[in-house]
Amino acid sequence: MDTRLLELLVCPVCKGPLEHHRDAQELVCRADRLAFPVHDGIPVMLESAARVVPEPEEPKPALSLPPAP
Repeated sequence: MDTRLLELLVCPVCKGPLEHHRDAQELVCRADRLAFPVHDGIPVMLESAARVVPEPEEPKPALSLPPAP
């Protein structure tokens, strides 16, 4: 995907910045948690075509063992 095009594109929902995830072929808006697909180098910037990106899981607290007697 052309770097100049990436600099111009914004999220169609919030007008915020997008991250290009090359491996998944999508543009991701972190603010709205939406991922817009890129087909043959052409971004599909329709809210109806986007998938919802799940929230990252909170790190689970480490289990602490009682002190050894």
